[in-house]
Amino acid sequence: MLRKVLTGLFLFCAALPAAAFEIDAMSEQERETFRAEIRAYLLENPEVLMEAIAVLEERRAAESALQEQAMLEENRAEIFNDGYSWIGGNPEGDVTVVEFLDYRCGFCKRAHPAVKALLGSDDGIRFVVKEFPILGAESEIASRYAISTKMVDGDEAYAKVHDALMEWSGPVNEGALARIGRAAGVTNHDSIVATMDSDEVSRVIAANRALGQKLQIQGTPSFIMEDTFVRGFIELDQMQEIIEDIRAKRG
Repeated sequence: MLRKVLTGLFLFCAALPAAAFEIDAMSEQERETFRAEIRAYLLENPEVLMEAIAVLEERRAAESALQEQAMLEENRAEIFNDGYSWIGGNPEGDVTVVEFLDYRCGFCKRAHPAVKALLGSDDGIRFVVKEFPILGAESEIASRYAISTKMVDGDEAYAKVHDALMEWSGPVNEGALARIGRAAGVTNHDSIVATMDSDEVSRVIAANRALGQKLQIQGTPSFIMEDTFVRGFIELDQMQEIIEDIRAKRG
């Protein structure tokens, strides 16, 4: 359809004097005629506009994908191997899945069973958690407790606290953390609480927020699966499809 438009415009312009091929060189009457021809054609063929919009959207999507790939490449070390984020699943897995999450985020809680199922069904997944509290004070309290647990009690305790926080539906306060800690079996709850406001914990949160800003992450959950960026909630079958595609492309 766009070809028809271009053809019509070409035929119309061919009837004009040579100098009139340039808009600035047209007389006022020629401009009015030119505009009228275009308007009449578009009114008779409005689907041309939809086709043009579709082409524009495709181009913008392609440009956005290229920008995202550039962002991922530029920040690859911080995304996949920052040295402080918890790593679950298979640390030697062939596909790395990174999740930016907030414990007060309803969609993060909805995605949690899917992530657990993925790790349970695919032993080739290396899973990295990026603590990304963006939904207020309780979000930050929860993340600080999780990060502090990893620092004080280790990775196994962190994994249990992480699951407990994801499954917690009430407010996050001192009493809630005590109950979550007991349920997760942490052995140094008081030390964990004492470490929550440390500079070390603050640096982890600040680094994740800075990375999120560079990656233009404005909501949770956000997933990075190797070179694939998914902004928002996805189901288990969608995760699996993306991972299958990643492996297929590698051959």
